[in-house]
Amino acid sequence: MNVNDFRKVIGANFYTGVPDSLLSVLCDSLIREYGDDMTHHVIAANEGNAVALAAGYHLATGKVGVVYMQNSGEGNAVNPICSLLHPDVYGIPCLFVIGWRGEPGKKDEPQHVYQGKVTHQQMEVLGIKCFTLTSETTVDELKKALTEFKDIFSRGQSAAIVVSKGALTSDETPLKFNNNCTLKREQALELILNNTSKETVFVSTTGKTSRELFELREKLANFTDKSNNTESNNSTLKNRIHEQDFLTVGSMGHASSIALGIALQMPDRQIFCIDGDGAALMHMGAMATIGQSRVKNYVHIVINNGAHESVGGFPTTSTKVDFVSTAKNYGYRKIWSVTSETELITALKEIGSDSSKKTQSGAYFLEIKCSQGSRSDLGRPTLTAEQNKLNFMKMLQK
Repeated sequence: MNVNDFRKVIGANFYTGVPDSLLSVLCDSLIREYGDDMTHHVIAANEGNAVALAAGYHLATGKVGVVYMQNSGEGNAVNPICSLLHPDVYGIPCLFVIGWRGEPGKKDEPQHVYQGKVTHQQMEVLGIKCFTLTSETTVDELKKALTEFKDIFSRGQSAAIVVSKGALTSDETPLKFNNNCTLKREQALELILNNTSKETVFVSTTGKTSRELFELREKLANFTDKSNNTESNNSTLKNRIHEQDFLTVGSMGHASSIALGIALQMPDRQIFCIDGDGAALMHMGAMATIGQSRVKNYVHIVINNGAHESVGGFPTTSTKVDFVSTAKNYGYRKIWSVTSETELITALKEIGSDSSKKTQSGAYFLEIKCSQGSRSDLGRPTLTAEQNKLNFMKMLQK
């Protein structure tokens, strides 16, 4: 269904949410029409934030707002759905538009498989009726569903449109986003690996950051057997190459807390969290916990390209967020913000030199401002999530 027809049938005047690749044409459409006019469209920090925004819109106008999200965001939205929207509380209606990642029968990444199975059940348990939009859905079928939804909204209840892959289309060329930074994320990751101890433990955020880290490990390990020019298939060797890294393939925004949990229990190991700006913003309260923890062995890196790149490059608010001041106010011990290779190497050397003294407590914070974009041939980890976990835990116990 063309996104213009979709929006016309919905007839909404306020949209808010967290971008999703399956809803990219919807986000494109909203940005084309509204730009940065937040009275009609807000890219929220997280899905719970979006639900509350839609509630505020309803309180001010009496109209029903639209909250869009990937189905992985349903968990973030549960609290305000139950304790704010639900008819047993305030009875505030909302229309959810949910990208159906991990839809049964369609290949997807491991973190989406279970979520895909329970997408409808989760919403229905919350008392939210679902309508599934597929590539075969007609405008008349959607109109019929919206007619039913209007009755649901009148009773202070909410409803959801679950969008299957490829269900929404557009005749427009996809929007392109960029910034003025020249340092590439993969380039920055390689510099980090080359300028830290081989004993350093890494926890990386979801999306392309973890994918690039995985491929860089193989590149730096020189996986090719030069003696006979053949690729090594030794699983033990592959496990060892990646054992220093925990790749947080899902749970966006929680990598920094996972890393802190490790750092608190293993004070003699240096723990690096490689975070993203969108992930850091999604659960920013984690930075307050890290800052107050006073751990000596924790380095929190935020690679800031101002975008939700893994789901289409849609902008975050991070270009207007002062991460340096935030980290300082939260209690991080030492803080850097870099934009070039030289500055990054200098910061990493200062961190290494300072942390080796172990005289002061407090986490380190490093913001790396990077360009948007990645290699077109960027692959995905060839180890399963469970293999990654087992290898990582075994390494930590050595």
